[in-house]
Amino acid sequence: MSELRDPAPGAAAAAAPYDALLLLSFGGPEGPDDVVPFLENVTRGRGIPKERLKEVGQHYFLFGGVSPINDQNRALLDALRKDFADNSLDLPVHWGNRNWAPYLTDTLREMVAEGHRRIAVLTTSAYASYSGCRQYRENLAEALATLEAEGLAVPRVDKLRHYFNHPGFVRPMIDGVLASLAELPEDVRAGAHLAFTTHSIPTAAADTSGPVEEHGDGGAYVREHLDVARVIADAVRAETGVERPWELVYQSRSGAPHIPWLEPDICDHLEALHGAGAPAVVMVPIGFVSDHMEVLYDLDTEATAKAAELGLPIARSATVGADPRFAAAVRELVVERAAIERGQPAQRCALGALGPSHDLCPVGCCPAARGAAKPAAAGADSPYA
Repeated sequence: MSELRDPAPGAAAAAAPYDALLLLSFGGPEGPDDVVPFLENVTRGRGIPKERLKEVGQHYFLFGGVSPINDQNRALLDALRKDFADNSLDLPVHWGNRNWAPYLTDTLREMVAEGHRRIAVLTTSAYASYSGCRQYRENLAEALATLEAEGLAVPRVDKLRHYFNHPGFVRPMIDGVLASLAELPEDVRAGAHLAFTTHSIPTAAADTSGPVEEHGDGGAYVREHLDVARVIADAVRAETGVERPWELVYQSRSGAPHIPWLEPDICDHLEALHGAGAPAVVMVPIGFVSDHMEVLYDLDTEATAKAAELGLPIARSATVGADPRFAAAVRELVVERAAIERGQPAQRCALGALGPSHDLCPVGCCPAARGAAKPAAAGADSPYA
């Protein structure tokens, strides 16, 4: 397993040509009055009645109408700024969201006013899919079009590559599994199964995730998750001496019931494991960067309640969040991409069998399932080169 390395000499200039980093995330409500407006932003154009949105928002109301994602992004911002400063990487870090304040367009407008013209973008989604990659790129294109219409300078934005298999993202999850195993009662620990969880998406969207040559059979989305799960399971076996059964399962399904989505659901999986005699389970949310609402509700609330109902000992391992190793990984990704943009050799860290992801999303990568294709920035088909 490769490890994170110290920055090379001359780190102060290692980010050139980039003059800023943008942390681009989903956003979430920060109080009860925000929940329905936030969900209106998320579902804009789908014609969902407000009463239905109030029903959907019950998950948020259970937690006071506050999603933890914004505070988690603030913590990640602090971690990134500290890591950059400690390693003499002179690169300001800004934050914008797709669906709630601080809004992406407002943040880009502020960055342009500060003189930023070449921006690296980190999204809080590690894997390939429409909702996890191209939709962010569409939001970037829409924001840039707004700046252009306002007569402002349009910056160049480059999305950093998928980091699902970067050591700084994977190693904290390995440690999280080891810590969760230690929390289980000793008499069931050795037999515990690992349930790697990620967001379910329509099977049609999964099949067309990633570059065109990777489409089909779950596409890049499923392959990337399976590769990371295998790396973590192998590392846990190496460090504990125990071979543990594991499976990739899904959570947070939404949408019409007649449309096929990736399965099995985590709660169904827990029932199946209990029926098969599994003594305990560790849930490993590899599909999520931080402990946002879908982790708190779907795993810590719903799945944990299901396990209690079954009498099945369970633990949930930590997401990466603002782990300093993840902040260091982001620095490495910025320095790596900057070197490539300068035409220089770059060290591209990756674990597992798939290797480092592409830097520039190719044409046909992660298309939308419905409607005409929208302009998307930071890809081979970007209208803003």
